[in-house]
Amino acid sequence: MAKLEAKLGMIVDSVGQFFSGKDHLPYCDSDVVAGCEREVLEAEKQSSEEHMQDCLLRLSWALVHSKHPQDVHRGIAMLEASLPATKDPLQQREKLYLLAVGYYRNADYSRSRDLVDRCLALAPDWRQAVTLKKTIEDRITKDGVIGLGIAATAVGLIAGGIAAAVSRKK
Repeated sequence: MAKLEAKLGMIVDSVGQFFSGKDHLPYCDSDVVAGCEREVLEAEKQSSEEHMQDCLLRLSWALVHSKHPQDVHRGIAMLEASLPATKDPLQQREKLYLLAVGYYRNADYSRSRDLVDRCLALAPDWRQAVTLKKTIEDRITKDGVIGLGIAATAVGLIAGGIAAAVSRKK
């Protein structure tokens, strides 16, 4: 009996998570973004190129994880501008992942999935990328189910309206 209750609880939790729309990606506050921006300004004045690139990568991370869409757009633009010049495979992987997060936050799930697939081509066992891909696919599935529900409701309303109109004519 306890096993049945546990399984039912898991099913209910799973359905609840499906419709809640929550993902497991962290969000970043404006304070963190501002701190990263200050760090970049300081690095411009007195640091090596490597330190500057590290500061820019942290700023990009903060921007694509921001709750503010304009920050996410800025992060995507920064990453897209810097990606072609990135030769180090590890940094390329990081930037592709961050771009995938940014596009996920902008609800461009197909672009996000393409980028995370490129990430996984570089590092097939990278847990963060695998988790992000599952999150993206879950979101695509959820949006598809909701879309089908809306379409079915619309068809039902139209059919009901037609049936009501026909019954009035008789």
